[in-house]
Amino acid sequence: MSDVNSPYPPGTPCWIDLVAADQRAALDFYRGLFGWEGETGSPQTGGYTICTLDGKPVAGITTSISPDGGPARRTVWTTYFATSDVDASEKAIADSGGTVVSAGTDVRTLGRVSIDTDPTGAAFGLWQARDFLGARIVNEPGAFIWSELNTGDTDAAARFYSDVMGLTDAPLEGEEGYFGLAVDGRVVAGMQGLDKLPPGTPSHWLTYFAVEDTDTTADTATSTGGKVLKPPFNSSTGRMAVLQDPQGGKFAVITPFRPESR
Repeated sequence: MSDVNSPYPPGTPCWIDLVAADQRAALDFYRGLFGWEGETGSPQTGGYTICTLDGKPVAGITTSISPDGGPARRTVWTTYFATSDVDASEKAIADSGGTVVSAGTDVRTLGRVSIDTDPTGAAFGLWQARDFLGARIVNEPGAFIWSELNTGDTDAAARFYSDVMGLTDAPLEGEEGYFGLAVDGRVVAGMQGLDKLPPGTPSHWLTYFAVEDTDTTADTATSTGGKVLKPPFNSSTGRMAVLQDPQGGKFAVITPFRPESR
């Protein structure tokens, strides 16, 4: 799937956004890396920017203000999951050991949004679409392609996302210790433990973007102020790298293998 023209099934990652202390700098970095377009949004939406690729929404970038009025210190990508009812999902989150961080809020006529954490501490969002479906281009170079839960307790996380979103988990062939999370039998996200990550890494969702060439993208990121946290390597599904933008936002990129190149 590349163009999205119908609502995402509940439980499916449908949108991603970045909170950054310097919104303008973030827009410039990702424009140079992925070719996105986007200008600071209107005051009615708090300046929220919907970035586009080929004229279609692919991601959001915004700035966050701390309680004392200063800029947010932590830059982070958030994965949003589709839901038909944010308020009902929030009740399921609380009943299943998660935490509602920012309760459901209407975003004009676009939809209803919530920010939450699972019992292992990983943050995520919920999106109840109205006029705005979410990402309209996915799985194409420059667009969102995958969300991965890195968690300190895969069993607890699997129970939580099953209870709250109906996601089912099963080991992914060719990836030891890696699980696929599925909606109605279709794998929509991944999950793994923290054992392969540096000690002290907290539970988190990692956003992946598709790119034409992982090595070139990693070089571009470093030449524009970013960092390579995990150099390009081959997995069973493609050539990947984990990167960090100049403000500290972590994300991954992947060039999927063609069937004949596996």
